[in-house]
Amino acid sequence: MSERADVRLVALDMDGSLLDDDKNVPPGFWPLLDELLARGITVAPASGRQYATLRAQFGRDDLVYVAENGAYVVRDGVELTSTTLSSDTARAVVETVRAATYLDLGVVLCGKRSAYVERADEAFLAHARPYYALLETVPDVLAVDDDVLKVAVYDFGSAERGAGPLLAPFDPADRVVVSGLHWVDVMARGVDKGVALQVVQRTLGITPEQTMAFGDYLNDLGMLAVAAWSYAMANAHPDVLAAAAHVAPSNNDDGVVRTIRAVLDIA
Repeated sequence: MSERADVRLVALDMDGSLLDDDKNVPPGFWPLLDELLARGITVAPASGRQYATLRAQFGRDDLVYVAENGAYVVRDGVELTSTTLSSDTARAVVETVRAATYLDLGVVLCGKRSAYVERADEAFLAHARPYYALLETVPDVLAVDDDVLKVAVYDFGSAERGAGPLLAPFDPADRVVVSGLHWVDVMARGVDKGVALQVVQRTLGITPEQTMAFGDYLNDLGMLAVAAWSYAMANAHPDVLAAAAHVAPSNNDDGVVRTIRAVLDIA
């Protein structure tokens, strides 16, 4: 590795970045992961996905998992930091979604122990299951007894035009972010992948200049801002492309793996 590319932390958004459009990890990533860890480089999957989902996908504890868009961070199988959403806000968000009958929406209450839904039709569940390995269907999500990390809302239409504007009044008292074409996340104020990554950096004694990050959507902006080696995927949202220092090939062209190998000179 050249001195200029003294990278010690690699943060990876999942959907639209590491994963292809079929939600698969590229096969070439697994030997690359082993090589990064052998070099002493910390790898941090950073996603709106649940910790249990990320842990199941990677099948190992020697990573730093930045889950729920930064609301829950686990290092070596142990919670490093978490930020919960107030019960009052969670209730207000759910009630707002319930009342918006002019939109086709589904809500996921994301807790530390599990995620919870009250909408049980397969059309909605098919979109929720990939992100929540632990998912319970309950009569009323507001009756759940769990620490709430975020409320995720799925919009069968455009999240930027529907659920995003609907939930915008909850920001800036809390944090509302459009995290995909159809998803909007409501979290406690200050929750952000970038804030979480800064905690990881401080804990490990790693600087932004030693950090590489990949992202494609609006919930990745904070993470890219604290990484000198910031990469927007070629398929990224225009705002992400404008914010990143570099552009990587698309998620369907093995962009993350190809870029890491090139920059860190890994054959």
